Amino acid sequence: MNDDPMPSRRTTDVVSTHSVCGAPCWVSLTSRDLETTEKFYRAVLGWEWRSAKLGDRFRIALADGAPVAGIAAVASMWQMAVAWTPYFAVHSADQAVSRVQERGGTAAVGPISFPPGRAALLADRDGATFGIWEGDLFTDWETWRKAAPAFIRLHTRDAFDAAIFYGEVLDWASELPGCCEVRYEANEVVLRSHGEVVARIESGALEAAPDPTIRPHWQIHFRVADVAACARAAEAHGGSVLRESATEAILRDPDGAQFTVTSRQER
Repeated sequence: MNDDPMPSRRTTDVVSTHSVCGAPCWVSLTSRDLETTEKFYRAVLGWEWRSAKLGDRFRIALADGAPVAGIAAVASMWQMAVAWTPYFAVHSADQAVSRVQERGGTAAVGPISFPPGRAALLADRDGATFGIWEGDLFTDWETWRKAAPAFIRLHTRDAFDAAIFYGEVLDWASELPGCCEVRYEANEVVLRSHGEVVARIESGALEAAPDPTIRPHWQIHFRVADVAACARAAEAHGGSVLRESATEAILRDPDGAQFTVTSRQER
């Protein structure tokens, strides 16, 4: 998890992953050029930045003063793909990694300790990359959710099969306190946490497609006030617009990482 240990513990803003079991709790970007990445996302999403204790290649993105994302400029050094990755809250990182491997997924990195928690980078059995996090969160989960992502969407081969995989790994629809609710709505699997839509899963992605945008992957949707303005800012700062409508645009940053900006009214 590309983040920074919490500077202090305040009962008003520290929430454990036990409170939002199985829900998205963080997003992280692996990039090549830190300076270019900072400038791009400041222009497109209005983020500010602070350093991270993990080193000079890492930064924390802030929206309205709240930590919302981690950036790690290690793609070239570690030979990793440039991409946005969602992290899910789990009770036990070790147990989640074991469950992934037992169900045909892959453990790429971890679990690794990053006080105040532990993280791992994984892939599901169709190759979509995701992370898990066990421990304290940066800020109150509601603060993070409202400040940054609207939701995340998994584009995959079979939504029903993927929902079973993630449900078994992340304790969706279980008896655990704070677990996520799962429903099948309008040909999508919809994940809710505390009544709010936090993820969607849709079928149709192709495993061996030459175009990475139609291979199985998790897509991060960031809530913005002006979709068109974000699209123009992306083009002006070295990125590109893959698809655009009045309420949503799929963008690509200068390093090639893909993400979506969504109107604040759209969920």
